[in-house]
Amino acid sequence: MNKQWMRTDKLIMKRICLIVVALLLASCKSNTAGPSATATQPEAITQSTASEPEDTEVVVEEATDVPPATEAPEPTDVAQPVDQRPSFLLDIEEVVSGLVQPVHIAHAGDGSGRLFVVEQPGRIRVIENGAVLDTPFLDIRDIVNNNAFERGLLSVAFHPDYASNGLFYVNYTQSPNGATSIDEFHVSDDPNVADPDSRRVLLTIPQPQVNHNGGQSAFGPDGFLYIGTGDGGGAGDQHGPTGNAQVPTVLLGKMLRMDVASGDVTVWAIGLRNPWRFSFDRQTGDLYIADVGQGNYEEVNFQAAPITSGVNYGWRLMEGFHCFNPASDCDQSRLTLPIVEYDHTQGCSVTGGYVYRGSDYPWLDGLYFFADYCSGIVWTVERDVTSEWEMIERMDLSFAVSSFGEDEQGELYIADHGDGVIYRLTSTSP
Repeated sequence: MNKQWMRTDKLIMKRICLIVVALLLASCKSNTAGPSATATQPEAITQSTASEPEDTEVVVEEATDVPPATEAPEPTDVAQPVDQRPSFLLDIEEVVSGLVQPVHIAHAGDGSGRLFVVEQPGRIRVIENGAVLDTPFLDIRDIVNNNAFERGLLSVAFHPDYASNGLFYVNYTQSPNGATSIDEFHVSDDPNVADPDSRRVLLTIPQPQVNHNGGQSAFGPDGFLYIGTGDGGGAGDQHGPTGNAQVPTVLLGKMLRMDVASGDVTVWAIGLRNPWRFSFDRQTGDLYIADVGQGNYEEVNFQAAPITSGVNYGWRLMEGFHCFNPASDCDQSRLTLPIVEYDHTQGCSVTGGYVYRGSDYPWLDGLYFFADYCSGIVWTVERDVTSEWEMIERMDLSFAVSSFGEDEQGELYIADHGDGVIYRLTSTSP
């Protein structure tokens, strides 16, 4: 009985903490907050003073046959349509604990079976054989600005040829100015420790506010590094007459594509508010982008493979399926609308995940998993037999889900931001 009371008390305390976080995030999303409408547009690229990046070319891609808003993207693969999928239960099992604000989980693709966990203050930790190694893989706390809720070291992406070239890329906010930085590093002679002196700055993007830094970087099926950037922060994208996200020549509120060999950057898609997590389906190459909403709606966007440039996801014209600025009669032509949304009765900040492609639970194959940071609710999305998107609530974790992760075999993991725990997603099916 005492143990049950202790467990109940802990869940109550977590709920209280999540409510506090929700209030903090809501204050950041207030329509009365943020810069004025005449705020100065940041430069597209600023050379970093930390080191000399190679000459960087920014290319703005024109729209390449973007479908109108009323058309849903064509499906590429429906392994098990929702109407034919067997019933199942989901659960989680603890892998490791004791981490500090984990915000990203990745693997190196080198056959080692290791997981790499990004800690927001500025370290990357290695999980090997079910334990966290004492020595960090990378510690760059001295160059990371972590003095605001959405700043810090935010993700790591390993080169597709990491097993042979040892290169990886981090996305973080610089100290002291808070600018977004994309840096390249190389592993040392010790496979569990990176060489801190190998740092090469590839891209620096000034941030006018402390929030909406995006933070996800990931290699696509084409071998290029994709980078999600927020709109510059504040609220309502009050940066200039149309907002940063709708200006093709500004790197904020975008999906960027980088050639890491040359450092050249392409503006691949526009109209994003704060794409906290995105992922490519490892089987199909389809792209899923979870974009954090303003004050009312959270959304998940989709683009079928092979992905094309020039897509406009709608912000700040729209929030989810709804007009935002202007509040009505917004021009939705040539916008790509979300596949699903949920309102703020169910959460306040979407955390994107992955399509399950593991082998342990074949009945989950093809399901895209995502969650809400504030409520801990986990949903899945897939197409039904009529190709309509179906969003189903699967479980309530009652902790702050900051990230999902995928191991080399396609099994999924979940990060608890507050308690510093990494869980593995498990399932049973009758």
